[in-house]
Amino acid sequence: MRAAVVHEIGQDKLEVLDDVEAVGFGPGKVRIRIRATGLCHSDVSAMNGVLPQPAPFVPGHEGAGEILDVGDQVSGLTAGDRVLMCWLPACGLCPSCKRGQGHLCLAGFMNAGTPNFRRPGGDVFGFAGTGTFTEEVVVDAGCAVPIPEDVPFDIAALIGCGVTTGLGAAINTAKVEAGSSVAVIGCGGVGISAIQGAKLRGAAQIVAVDPVAARREAALRFGATEAVEPEALGDAKQRITAGEGFDYVFEVVGKSATARTAYEATRRGGTLCIVGAGAMDDHVRFNMFELFFDEKRILPSMYGGGDVLRSYERAIALWRAGRIDLAGLITHRVPLAGINDAVAQMRSGEALRTCIEI
Repeated sequence: MRAAVVHEIGQDKLEVLDDVEAVGFGPGKVRIRIRATGLCHSDVSAMNGVLPQPAPFVPGHEGAGEILDVGDQVSGLTAGDRVLMCWLPACGLCPSCKRGQGHLCLAGFMNAGTPNFRRPGGDVFGFAGTGTFTEEVVVDAGCAVPIPEDVPFDIAALIGCGVTTGLGAAINTAKVEAGSSVAVIGCGGVGISAIQGAKLRGAAQIVAVDPVAARREAALRFGATEAVEPEALGDAKQRITAGEGFDYVFEVVGKSATARTAYEATRRGGTLCIVGAGAMDDHVRFNMFELFFDEKRILPSMYGGGDVLRSYERAIALWRAGRIDLAGLITHRVPLAGINDAVAQMRSGEALRTCIEI
C-alpha cells in the first residue's frame, strides 16, 4: 500500500512509497482505511525534530476513515464504521483518567515506540502511535471514534486534532469570559479555532496576530474583531486596553519568544494560555518578582484541556448548528502524491489546513 515516509529526522520532504505494510493487527486493534487527513503543524515539528519521534516514520495524526477489520476483545466497533482518529486515547484506568483528566493520559504515548508499519528494509513507526499519511493503519481500538453519517471525513479529520485543540483552549482551559478582550498569537488552523472558541464564549474584542496577511484576513472571517502583524501588537494593546493588557492571550506558535510576547501582552491578573507545541530545549524566562507581582495565570492547554470525546461531540453539535465554520478551515486539498505541496503550503503560511484526500 502507499504511505508517505520520513526516513530520518531533519528530512525536508516526504517520500510516497508503495511498499509499506500496516502491521500489528490483533486483539484490541482495528484496521482503518484512511479517507482524509489534515496536515497539522505538529507533523512538521516531528519531521524537523522539534517534537521527539523515532524514525523512519509515517507522519499524520489528524485523520478519518472507515474500519476495515476489528480484532478480538474489541467492543462497540464493527467493520464499515465511519471513525475519526484520536491520537491520544484515554485508558480510563490511570491516575489522570480517574481525576477526569483523560487528555493527560500517557497510555497513548506508549504506542509511539511500537512500529505501525513495515517495509522490506525494516520497521516504520507511526507519528504519535498513529500515522495517517497512508491508505491503511492499524491502531488501538481506543483511537477509533465513531462519527455520525452526516459528518464528512474531511470535517471529522479536523475535529480529531486542530479544532478540538483550539476550541478547547478557549472553552475548557482559559474559560474565556463574556465581554473580555482576547489576543491570539498564531493564526493557523488551531489559532483560528481558538478565535472561534473565544467568539463562542462572548469575547468583546478578539485580536488576531500573525505575520502572514492571508491568515490575518482569514481570522477576520472567523470572528476576530481586528487582525495585526506581530509588530503592531503593542499598538493594539494600547488602543484596546489603554495599555493594561488583554484579559486572555493565546500563544499558538510554540516558541519561547512568542510566549514571552504573549506574557507581556497579558494584563495583570489575566490569563496566558499556551497552546503551541514547542521544543524541549526552547526555554522561556520569567523572573520571580514578575510572577509574584503580576499574578498572571499561565495555563498550558494539551489537546484542548478536557475530555476529548466530549469535545468531539461538542464540535460536531456546534458545526451542525452553524455556530462554527469547519469547512472554511480547509483552504487547500491535495492527493497523497501531493503531500509535499501540503508541507510547503504550511511552512509558507499559505494554508490554514490542507486536506490530504486518500
